[in-house]
Amino acid sequence: MTLTIPGFDQVRLPGTDGVELAAAVGGSGSGSGSGSPVVLLHGFPQTHLMWRHVAQRLADEHTVICPDLRGYGASDKPAATGPEVYSKRTMAADVVALAAALGHERFALVGHDRGALVAFRAGLDHPETLTHLGILDVVPTLDMWNVLHGVPAAVGYHLFLMAQPPGLPETMIANSADVYFGSFLDAWAGDPAALPEPVRAAYLRACAAAVPSIVADYRASAGIDITHDQADRDAGSQLAMPVTVVQQDWGTHLGYDAAAVWRAWAPDLDHRLTGAGHFMAEEAPDEITGAIRDLLLR
Repeated sequence: MTLTIPGFDQVRLPGTDGVELAAAVGGSGSGSGSGSPVVLLHGFPQTHLMWRHVAQRLADEHTVICPDLRGYGASDKPAATGPEVYSKRTMAADVVALAAALGHERFALVGHDRGALVAFRAGLDHPETLTHLGILDVVPTLDMWNVLHGVPAAVGYHLFLMAQPPGLPETMIANSADVYFGSFLDAWAGDPAALPEPVRAAYLRACAAAVPSIVADYRASAGIDITHDQADRDAGSQLAMPVTVVQQDWGTHLGYDAAAVWRAWAPDLDHRLTGAGHFMAEEAPDEITGAIRDLLLR
């Protein structure tokens, strides 16, 4: 049985280029059109299921849309015939198309991990569409590579592994998928009880079935995504909407000022540190729900 968010409808909707995305949709406006829309994007190595607690808390006030990103979960997994197929620009366009298919031309967008990088790109590419932007536990791709230095950067070894040319990382990961993906669930969880066995098993099944597309997503972040971020930095582009960032204290660990990194992109910024682990939407759902509610009031 596929786990999903209790009380939410399961739908398949068009993204871009013929790709369909699976999504869980619920809340006060899921049937009537009322309730301002909030789209929640999952991270790695997860699916939309990571939002199960937060989505249900927001559902009394909002239409809540939780898709699986292209290449993940039950969404389509097109072959990476070029770097643009899994660029964050393309994945952001998917999300805008999906929301439009549900009748939402403007919406708030919150992303965690990989989903946060998609959300960041959506904020730069579609400022007229996003009302608010929430980011959980990342810095933008360009900055991410710039702050990874020395031994502390070993925490991000997977970024370097999946950046390698096609073939080797896919083979290595596919040959030990549960061990590989499970290692991140173990290492990054501040509270392992927040990832009960059925949920953990669902994530591992989904990732094992998506190795090529997950690697392609990460490979894009070592290439085309940097190109897009650098072009925006050179142009002085910034996020026009209110932005809330919630993250662990990676700045202290890796030796950089995380708030300053984000302030360069987001003039209207609320930057918060959390004591929760990386999977904060599952470990501290009340805290994350509160941060999203505060963001939507700005």
